Amino acid sequence: MKLQEYMGKELLRAVGVPVPPGGVATTPEEAAEIARTLGSVAVKAQVLVGGRGKAGGIKLANSPEEAEVAARQILGMDLKGLTVEKVLVEQQVSIAQEYYAGITLDRANHSYILMLSSMGGIDIEDVAASNPDAIIRTWIDPAYGLLPFQIRDAMFAAGFERSAFKDLQNIIAGLYQVLVEEDGFLVEVNPLAVTTDGRAIAADAKVDLDDSALFRHPELAALQSETIGDPLEQIASEKGFAYVRLGGDVGIIGNGAGLVMMTLDVVKQVGGNPANFLDIGGGARAEVVRNAIDVLLQDENVKGIVINIFGGITRGDEVAKGLLQVASERDIPVPIAIRLAGTREAEALELLEGSSFIPAADLVTATRSVLEQMQERSTAGVGGQR
Repeated sequence: MKLQEYMGKELLRAVGVPVPPGGVATTPEEAAEIARTLGSVAVKAQVLVGGRGKAGGIKLANSPEEAEVAARQILGMDLKGLTVEKVLVEQQVSIAQEYYAGITLDRANHSYILMLSSMGGIDIEDVAASNPDAIIRTWIDPAYGLLPFQIRDAMFAAGFERSAFKDLQNIIAGLYQVLVEEDGFLVEVNPLAVTTDGRAIAADAKVDLDDSALFRHPELAALQSETIGDPLEQIASEKGFAYVRLGGDVGIIGNGAGLVMMTLDVVKQVGGNPANFLDIGGGARAEVVRNAIDVLLQDENVKGIVINIFGGITRGDEVAKGLLQVASERDIPVPIAIRLAGTREAEALELLEGSSFIPAADLVTATRSVLEQMQERSTAGVGGQR
């Protein structure tokens, strides 16, 4: 569960981490009212994408009137495929130095890892690629937690401003507190700013939480609808699917996370580009399969679909009925191939006989069949419309 910036800052503020004062607005008039109490402000689009500033999603304003104009320009704008519905209006920060601080889970070492860098203000992935030595890494034993001496050693190694050490140390300790108390995967501040008057402040916030632990945080679970950036992921979540958009053109459906991941690998190896991860889970009924197809067909990039079902508690005939139900309700503009094995396999294949769906003996054959039809349709100029 990825939190919007303003949500992450509320969690940081609650543990004593200094963040710029501000408020959330859904209308230009609200933005002006917030700015009236703050003076010069930054108006920031609240969407779960990076590069908001470069895309025009962050604007500075020196008066309530300017804040209203900025909010009017940002609210409703399309920002990398997402519509901006809220803006964070917060007091401008006069920054002398920008740092990076983040704590995340290191599964390989069964520990947390603190990462600090003096190269803040830009994507940490870019720093890792261009200058990996600029990132100082410190592993944290969960049994002992993040100890003060570890923070100080890391700040010395990263070259942080010594006059602001106390404030910086308190902020970094606060990041760890939020990570542990809120069951987080990642808590990141970029930039972690030292202001012109020598204070340290969290100028941004990125917080990712463990969905499986939301039962312990009902106040955060109530905000879940605002924490899904991709509209299709939101639709899939409402239908009960585990879905992640990947950007390719071959839609993927499977039952079981491991089976879906294996399907992604095979599609890639055969020469396809997976469009998504979609797990319909075990015991899926016809209605679930129908809904899964509907979700994939809402992605205009999908030009073909590969379905991989291993029938244990999932019955093959129910999967086939779901496919036929889709075909009876709407035109299917893309080729769909299915590899199906296990429970009620023979009954499923009998149901699909004579349909437009392509049963295949194995996953490689199914994938190749879809890719060949996609190529034929592309050459003929077919399948581009939804």
